[in-house]
This record gives sequence, C-alpha cells and structure tokens, in this order.
Amino acid sequence: MEFAAIIVVIIVALVFDYTNGFHDAANAIATSVSTRALSPRTALLMAAVLNLVGAFLGTSVASTVGGGIIAPPEGLSGLVVVLAALIGAIIWNLVTWYFGMPSSSSHGLIGGLVGAALASAGTVKWAGVVDKVIIPMVISPLVGFVLAGLVMIILLWIFRRGRPSRLTRGFRHAQTVSAAAMALGHGLQDAQKTMGVIVLALVVGGYHEGFAIPWWVVVLAAGALSLGTYVGGWRIMRTLGRRIIDLDPPHGFAAEATASTVLYTTAFVFAAPISTTQTITSAILGVGATRRLSAVRWGVAGNIVVAWVLTLPMAALSGAVAFWIIHALVA
Repeated sequence: MEFAAIIVVIIVALVFDYTNGFHDAANAIATSVSTRALSPRTALLMAAVLNLVGAFLGTSVASTVGGGIIAPPEGLSGLVVVLAALIGAIIWNLVTWYFGMPSSSSHGLIGGLVGAALASAGTVKWAGVVDKVIIPMVISPLVGFVLAGLVMIILLWIFRRGRPSRLTRGFRHAQTVSAAAMALGHGLQDAQKTMGVIVLALVVGGYHEGFAIPWWVVVLAAGALSLGTYVGGWRIMRTLGRRIIDLDPPHGFAAEATASTVLYTTAFVFAAPISTTQTITSAILGVGATRRLSAVRWGVAGNIVVAWVLTLPMAALSGAVAFWIIHALVA
C-alpha cells in the first residue's frame, strides 16, 4: 500500500512540475518575446533546454524544501500529507494560470505543504519557513526592483550618446544571452522544489534516508519541468510581456540580467527557494520605473502583488482541503 502511494505521489509531483513549467515559462522568455528579440517558439525551445540543464546545477534548494519546511509522520499518513500538498499547489497553479496572473509556483508548493501539515496536526518547521521562505519572499522582489532600476540607469548613462537603432539591434542580441540566463536560473530554482518533495515522500515512506537527491529524481524533475516549459504559458506571458509595461530591448535585457543574478545568488549562496515569478516581475517594474512612473501600469502590478500575497494562504487552504478529502477516503 505504501509503495503504491509513493508511486502516486511521484506521478502527482511530476504533474505539478509540468504545470510549474507551463505556468512559469513566461518568467524566462516573456521580455525577449515582447521585444521581438526571439520568436515565441524559439524562445520556448531555448527555455525548455536550459531549464533541463539548470536542474542539474545544484540540489541545495531541494534539500531545503524536502527537509526544512515540514516534518510529516512516517508511513501512509505522511504520504497523504505530501500528496495533499501537491494537489493544493496544482490547484492554485491552474487558477492563477487561468486568470493570467504570474503567481509563484514555489510558494504555492510551500503553502500546500504547510496547509496539509497543519490539517494533519503535523509539524511545521516555522523557523525554516520564516528564514528560507518568508524573508526571501519579501526581500527578493525589493532587491530585484531596486537593482534592476540601477542597472537600467547605468545602461542609459553608458549608452546615452548611442544611435537608437543600433542600440536596439545590439540589445536584441544581448537579450538572447540574458533570456538564456533566466531559463537556466529557472531550472536551477524550480526543478529542485519538485526534487525535494519526491525525496520527502521517499523518506516518509521508508525508501530513502537523509535528503540527498538521487540522480533519477533529478532526471524526472528536470524532464517534467522542461516539457511543461516547452508547452508554454501564453496567458501569463502576455501579462509579463505587455500588460505591465511596453518593454524595449535595453529594458528587457536589464530586467533579465538582474533577475537571473538574484536567482543564482539565492540558490547557490542561501539555498533559498525564491520565486522566479516575483523576481522577474519586480525587475520589470524596476526598469519600467526608470522611464517614468506613469509608464508602468500600476493597476496590473497591484493585481499581481495581490496574487503574490494570496498564494501562500490560498495554496495552504487548498492543501488542507485536499488532505481532509484524501484522509476521509483512505481512513
């Protein structure tokens, strides 16, 4: 029974990873597509390949998600907690994708874990949630906004005498590199969260010790994320690429370069599972504000912030409801 439950959890985890891919495809490529630096299909293919590569660059974030958020009971009851958390995260991903809101799949998963654990009267490692989730969730968008604005101001000063048409062509080429860096960072960050949950299920089920990530878990998570990315999340892509601000290549390059820097730093230095969605969105807002404040559609930005704030509690609620339903069925 427990082995069958583990298989179910792994399959559902890969479904979540797939939804994460198409939900967050816009993170890597929306700015490059909107500025016509890359065609949509070329950008998606590049993002899918580099998501796959990025997933193999590290596992520290996966260990944080697997062992630093909750401590579910062992056996079947613990597997029900993990399964419910994944279902809650998938539900929130689909809801926000339907409305075109770039919410965080990462925080959806963490919210699902917390909600399912609380519903089961399990243990939530609140110190880990605060240190590795809440604080980075608040700081990373602020850093992305300010740093992107500074990068944009520096670029404007350096190229202040440049010919606009030549600069546009040059930054279109540069955006190929910055978009690739974003896709690599997305794979590095987001595939690891699914790896962590799969290993958590293996530990709870008694099939693994510790939170080191087996190679086959890396391969499965990387493949599911990459496939989902290639399918693409066109609704959210329109929101990031056009509805917040009309980007040009220099602004797009500055946003992507800044966001990817934040992703690498938090993954390699702090092992913190931050949101790629929040990071690129705040960077877009930061570069847009350097043009003039009125250039940013702050109403759209406000709706996105509301989705950010709601993600943790709503995903937690979804995870809790999923636990109660599954528990009633298997009890």
